[in-house]
Amino acid sequence: MPQSHLQIGKKGITKNFIETLKGHFENHDLVKVSILKSAGHNKEKIKEYTDEILNNLGKRYTAKIVGFTIFLKRWRKEVR
Repeated sequence: MPQSHLQIGKKGITKNFIETLKGHFENHDLVKVSILKSAGHNKEKIKEYTDEILNNLGKRYTAKIVGFTIFLKRWRKEVR
C-alpha cells in the first residue's frame, strides 16, 4: 500500500496530530512526516519531534530521520 504523508507546522505536535497519525496507520504501514520551516529546521528539534511521536505511538513503531522528514513504520510485533 502506498505511504501516507503528514506535515508538522508551527504548532508542533498536538493531540489532534497524534490522533490523525494513528488514523493514518489504520490503512498504511509507513507514514512520512515532513517538518515545515515554521516548526523549526534544526536537527535537535527534529529529534525531539521524533521522540515525542514514538512515545505517543508505542513500541510497535520505529522512525528514521532523513533531512527534514521523519519516516514512521509500524511493525506487527513490538520493537525492543
